[in-house]
Amino acid sequence: MKVTIFANSNPKTKKVAAELHTKLVAAGFEIDDFKPDVVLSVGGDGTLLSAFHHYSDMVDQLRFVGVHTGHLGFYTDWRDYEIDQLVDGLLHDNGQSVTYPLLSVEITYADTGETDHYLALNESTLKKLGSTMVADVYIQDELFERFRGDGLCVSTPTGSTAYNKSVGGAVIHPRLDALQMAEIASINNRVFRTLGSPVIVAPYETITIKPQQQSHFIFTADQMDTQPRPIQQICYSIANRRIAFAQHRHNRFWRRVGTSFIGLDEK
Repeated sequence: MKVTIFANSNPKTKKVAAELHTKLVAAGFEIDDFKPDVVLSVGGDGTLLSAFHHYSDMVDQLRFVGVHTGHLGFYTDWRDYEIDQLVDGLLHDNGQSVTYPLLSVEITYADTGETDHYLALNESTLKKLGSTMVADVYIQDELFERFRGDGLCVSTPTGSTAYNKSVGGAVIHPRLDALQMAEIASINNRVFRTLGSPVIVAPYETITIKPQQQSHFIFTADQMDTQPRPIQQICYSIANRRIAFAQHRHNRFWRRVGTSFIGLDEK
């Protein structure tokens, strides 16, 4: 098995990554940063997001394992003091994995007509600089509403506990193939009306956002943001590729939710 370690620059993380590297080599694993079978992310959920985007071109050819050097994360099954157990789990790996859906994003720019494609693990957002955003929202090519507010967030089930939750979105189990759209500070009064609640759509449906202003917008996909540009439309759908996590010990989703947001003790 070929493995690679993807770590952040935190001193504690560097120490854990160095220990892990030493024990992997001693156990006979081949370290391959270019074509690994397993990516070991050491840090936190943000580090795993970075690892995902670093290897996004080959995401359907490898599996991820998350090692957390802080508190429990949603993408991390192992703690920094469990390195020996992790290496043993890799030695007895049987190829099992759990997979989650990804967000496919197609963005068309109004100034050039060019189209860019992005892949997101958590979410994508669209906001307008300096004033209220007005945009028509289509679900499966049918007009759903004209939105007015600060912006819109479209997320995957795994991303439902991230920015989506902070703007009032629902928490969705990551084994469900679905897209969620949450409003960011929508305007609702006698003149302007939106649904005012999150929308969850089926895996075969698309969400298309068409801004109604010739202005510059801020577009994000996970941790990546682009330079403000006029946007014609953004089309969101479930990607035809999925992210896979090595299933040596995959912590239960609702236990993660309880630990992270309600304060349940880790077990």
